[in-house]
Amino acid sequence: MQEFLSRHASKITGVLSCFDRVVFHGHLPLGYPHAMERYLNARGCLLKDFKTFVTQQSERLKTHAQAVAAQANRPYIYLEGYTRKEDLVQDLVRKEGLTVGLVCVLAAVEPCQSFKLCYGKRRPTLKSAKCKCLHFYFYFYFLDREYGFMHVRVQSWFPFQIQVCLNGHDWLAHKLDRHGVAYCRQDNAFLAIEGPPRAQKFADQMVNKNWPRILTAFARKVNPLLQNILAESQYYWVTDQAEYATDVIFQDPAALHSLYQKLLRHAVVCFSAEDVMTFLGRKLHGLFKGELVNDYKHRLPGARIKHRMKKNWIKMYDKFGSVLRIETVINHPYEFKVRRTGKRKGHIVTDWFPMPKGVAHLYRYAEVSLQANRRYLDALAAVEDPAQSYHLLDRVCQPATFNGRKVGASILSHTRTRNSSPP
Repeated sequence: MQEFLSRHASKITGVLSCFDRVVFHGHLPLGYPHAMERYLNARGCLLKDFKTFVTQQSERLKTHAQAVAAQANRPYIYLEGYTRKEDLVQDLVRKEGLTVGLVCVLAAVEPCQSFKLCYGKRRPTLKSAKCKCLHFYFYFYFLDREYGFMHVRVQSWFPFQIQVCLNGHDWLAHKLDRHGVAYCRQDNAFLAIEGPPRAQKFADQMVNKNWPRILTAFARKVNPLLQNILAESQYYWVTDQAEYATDVIFQDPAALHSLYQKLLRHAVVCFSAEDVMTFLGRKLHGLFKGELVNDYKHRLPGARIKHRMKKNWIKMYDKFGSVLRIETVINHPYEFKVRRTGKRKGHIVTDWFPMPKGVAHLYRYAEVSLQANRRYLDALAAVEDPAQSYHLLDRVCQPATFNGRKVGASILSHTRTRNSSPP
């Protein structure tokens, strides 16, 4: 990464590596049929009364969601059909000028993992079933004082899975505000920061937070059953998806534009399957079973390239023309290693094992992703900024006077922009 930064140092104002979108899931120890049956037995609930019991609890969650919205004087909205939830909520924020607190509660019918009661020759039993939930998922959207724009989603049917989604750039912006660090920000990108090294130190602190305690506090806001019938159960928290971005901040869009076109071309044409594996810390070998894909897409107002290895990927795109973002997205952490305690050949040892999803390993998500982003920038260091060459070419191609006669401009100056675009 350092070679890339040195090559373009005159146009770069800062570098920042930070989590972007992070999705946490909370699971109660009721996610499989035998555990659910034991729970019902402990409460003296017969299997024949299963549907009645869980329907009552679902109604309690619905009543709680409506009460939370009413208490905060915020709307409770039932969504019919497909709706872009985040766009709807952001519109509410802009129209009403909201700055902190609950924005709204959304209710939507979505597929969920639950249980069904099966009858046979013997006693009835519970089985896992992925079905269309007859009740709801409830989305609580907040403008949190510490984490900014975020949402908590709770499933209204046993086993009450919870999702907490937040953005690391939002969290960092609030952190910088509290410490008096000036910055210019648009959406989820910092276009300028006063003292990038100090901002980086704050960003690195995100992995050190007590995430089980923080996430459990959010869960208690949306699931009232944790106060009574689930009081003896605790959520186990995992990182379902983590986006970790390294932003190279340029002086202005003009400083990045011509270089970015070259970077895209280089990534599309030159990066092989072996390169993609190397970026993500793996070696390509004959036993590898999976799909490797290079995916280029042009979108307004720019373009992006994504290199996917199975369910994980690394991508490059520009933000608002002046920020070059390299972002690693981890959905399946088992492809990577973490040093932890585990069993090997019947013995408990501390060694490198596949990385699990537990939030205790969020620090390793950051390490793996940062290493991948740095390798990617190292590979891009071979690309030279064409801006200076274009400037010289434009000078050469200007109309001139030769032996007292005017000579027209060269056609090269009109074709260079077209030829610099990715295929």
